[in-house]
Amino acid sequence: MTREKALSLLKKYNHEPFHLQHAFTVEAVMRWYACELGYGGDADFWAAVGLLHDVDFEQWPEEHCKKAPELLAEIGADEAFVHAVCSHGFGLCSDVEPEHEMEKVLFAADELTGLVGAAALMRPSKSVQDMELSSLKKKFKDKKFAAGCSRDVIRQGAERLGWELDKLLDMTLRAMRAGEADVAAQMAAL
Repeated sequence: MTREKALSLLKKYNHEPFHLQHAFTVEAVMRWYACELGYGGDADFWAAVGLLHDVDFEQWPEEHCKKAPELLAEIGADEAFVHAVCSHGFGLCSDVEPEHEMEKVLFAADELTGLVGAAALMRPSKSVQDMELSSLKKKFKDKKFAAGCSRDVIRQGAERLGWELDKLLDMTLRAMRAGEADVAAQMAAL
């Protein structure tokens, strides 16, 4: 699947800037993780799954991860791709369990990107570039901050990966730093 096909499908069903920015962010984070964890040859696949993981959420939030297979079929997504997309909602809106390391990363990082993004918006710079891990950890512990970002899912994600929570927080922050300029450029081009 080409990025052009994936992006076209994303834009067909997603119009809100918030949802598009989240898709671009998770795409960049997944590409970074693929390269960082030794799956560079699969980076395009990881990134495409990140880009389309919420393809059904904007229009069908009550059918999230259930409507996705039908939409992904429009671009000929294979079973592995559909499984990966649907596994990010395991336990919340899907019974598809994350199996591959990529699926576990998506499960963990998806929710965390929302928390990191909300923390960045609170900074004078509005950026992750100058955000320290210690600052992110404080926001993580504050249950009232970005209350919609499930700390339980983030913790479960770290556990599924066999990582300490700090490792997941640090790596996702680094991934978001690496992709921030590209995400901003894509948003500006909309």
